[in-house]
Amino acid sequence: MTIPQRTVVLGTLGFGTIVDEETSFRILDRFVEGGGTVLDTANNYAFWIDGATGDESEAVIGRWLASRKARDQVVISTKVGARPTVPGAGLEAAEGLSEKAIRAGIEGSLRRLGTDRVEVYWTHIEDRSVPLAETVEALAGLVTAGKAGAVGASNHAVWRVERARALAGDGPRYSHLQYRYSYLQPRFDVPLLSSAHVHVTSELLDYVRSEGDLRLWVYSPLLSGGLTRDDVEIGAAYNHPGTPRRLAALRAVAQESGTTVNQVALSWLLDHEAGILPLVGVSRTAQLDEALGALDLTLTAEQRKRLDEAAL
Repeated sequence: MTIPQRTVVLGTLGFGTIVDEETSFRILDRFVEGGGTVLDTANNYAFWIDGATGDESEAVIGRWLASRKARDQVVISTKVGARPTVPGAGLEAAEGLSEKAIRAGIEGSLRRLGTDRVEVYWTHIEDRSVPLAETVEALAGLVTAGKAGAVGASNHAVWRVERARALAGDGPRYSHLQYRYSYLQPRFDVPLLSSAHVHVTSELLDYVRSEGDLRLWVYSPLLSGGLTRDDVEIGAAYNHPGTPRRLAALRAVAQESGTTVNQVALSWLLDHEAGILPLVGVSRTAQLDEALGALDLTLTAEQRKRLDEAAL
């Protein structure tokens, strides 16, 4: 199954932990019923929740796939590299990106998901302790063996992605990238709330546009409710004059188009010149319905211009 050019990706980080299994199944059912096809998970979601191991999200998806016999209806995207090797530890004990870790990682993910392959396999975080060539060769081996359809890099420096692609030569190479991005733009001299997040830059957008074979997936496009809820902290990085101007532009376009602020923000991403795939995590089916509704909204050229120029 191919990834549609214009689609919303369902993020499943909370499945099996902050979102119980019954609710997770309802969300997955509604997603497929609504035409969704792309699921994003990782082999460490969500290890930081009390009592969790990191197995939970993949395991819930695997049980849903078996229950619904739905494997051929969805694209599965999962990640390796950031799973702690010591129970109770954090990213300082991450498995990393050695050949051994990658081979063990894919086998664990396939077992939990109950499948023999994933469509996209990501290196979740960088591991500069391992020669890049070793990581590249290990990933290529998974593609050659049919265990991964394609490989991607999440939260990597752009120069590392380019170097890895060069090392891959004519073989399987990174063709998917995943970073944090939303309509609101942060200051880059102030840290994001999550130190593990790497934000899209103008350099990255230019790189994606110039290469032609890269798909850009973006997480936190709705800032966990921060576009619409005053009680959600989005962090000091967004505390600058451009933020209220952008929020006002979102609200104005939503009002005139009869849609929601979140739908306008997602539509802005869906029709971005870089060909962006927004990744949306939800805990209720109503949130999913709102996100999928963004696919029916096409901003006019004038609306898009106003949104683009709101913070200038």
